Amino acid sequence: MAEPTKTATLTIDGTSYDLPVHSPTAGPDVIDIRKLYGSAGVFTYDPGFTSTASCDSTITFIDGDEGVLLHRGYPIDQLAAKSHYLEVCFLLLYGYLPKAEELENFENTITRHTMIHEQMHNFFRGFRRDAHPMATMVGVVGAMSAFYHDSTDIADPRQREIASHRLIAKMPTIAAMAYKYSIGQPFVYPRNDLDYAANFLHMCFAVPAEEYHVNPILSRAMDRIFTLHADHEQNASTSTVRLASSSGANPFACIAAGIACLWGPAHGGANQACLEMLKEIGSPDRIPEFIARAKDKNDPFRLMGFGHRVYKNFDPRATVMKQSADEVLDLLGVENNPILATAKELEKQALADPYFAEKKLFPNVDFYSGIILEAMGFPTSMFTPIFALSRTVGWVSQWKEQLNDPQMKIGRPRQLYMGETLRDYVDIENR
Repeated sequence: MAEPTKTATLTIDGTSYDLPVHSPTAGPDVIDIRKLYGSAGVFTYDPGFTSTASCDSTITFIDGDEGVLLHRGYPIDQLAAKSHYLEVCFLLLYGYLPKAEELENFENTITRHTMIHEQMHNFFRGFRRDAHPMATMVGVVGAMSAFYHDSTDIADPRQREIASHRLIAKMPTIAAMAYKYSIGQPFVYPRNDLDYAANFLHMCFAVPAEEYHVNPILSRAMDRIFTLHADHEQNASTSTVRLASSSGANPFACIAAGIACLWGPAHGGANQACLEMLKEIGSPDRIPEFIARAKDKNDPFRLMGFGHRVYKNFDPRATVMKQSADEVLDLLGVENNPILATAKELEKQALADPYFAEKKLFPNVDFYSGIILEAMGFPTSMFTPIFALSRTVGWVSQWKEQLNDPQMKIGRPRQLYMGETLRDYVDIENR
């Protein structure tokens, strides 16, 4: 961390305390309160940590007011349009865009580590068939530490590197196996002749009885979904990974913790909620009714997939995702799918409505990714596992960065205690 650039003064009961202020390369200044408790005897109070910087990072920058998302300084729309997922993985992991030979070596490493230990198949068969794929992924990823003992020593840089590659390489296999198990089909092994996204689609939709050829338009759309969800700064699941890591936990346990946090409907389930809303609407002729409900302040109904908690202007990922959604729908059609027909008409009517323009409630990345995944044939239960697959590289990059931070300490948030003060124990016969 750079030296503080200025000082902020906090006055409590007439006593003033000087607090260092750090200026980032982008974004608001940060007041350093690490010594506040020791000098003033007070904590700060920030539920949800919405105004607290828990670390310094060089990976991802977001300016929600301006609709900016940068990975290592590169705009997300440029990366999604010109790059591909494994190149973005390299960028997040190592901090720079690779040369051709570096990228080829990295792709070869990932491609040749996509298989999982054969004995891990037994883990899947221990779950009920109707188990949610996220439940399966939490268990299987956590269990990786029982199989890959040579990459759990977080003090060894080489083992950290191996664990990073294994997680990125094997997560599509684990997600696809969770899906296949949930629908009662045999597992499909990965293929080294397919790229990352095409391989995932093949593992999900191929069957032993016939050839399955991955359509390049679908593969490209899948790759963009991975790219646009690769990292998103210090969100809930990333912060969970960092907090778990601060205790010295092994990398597989940390990523399993991230998957568990992502499972929450307020975090990773946004595109699933969007599809469930479209099912509730049912058909294009009912859209005006639901748009009217969305405008009614007294109606709890919300248009899912419109607007974003972070992006107050527009979601920079949505433009590229809309392009992919249009390409996929043109390829597969919407005539026989009322959900997709409803989605297209809802997008059209919402974008033409001044109310949504004034409120800046534009379709976001979850709206378009949900449409794409529905069109491809994924059930909504697989939306969050695909999100977890995509976000693994972000979690791993943040995990690696934290382990290299000399300021790292075990996470230990404080609290505003509002319970009982000291009282004596009362024997049971006297209560």
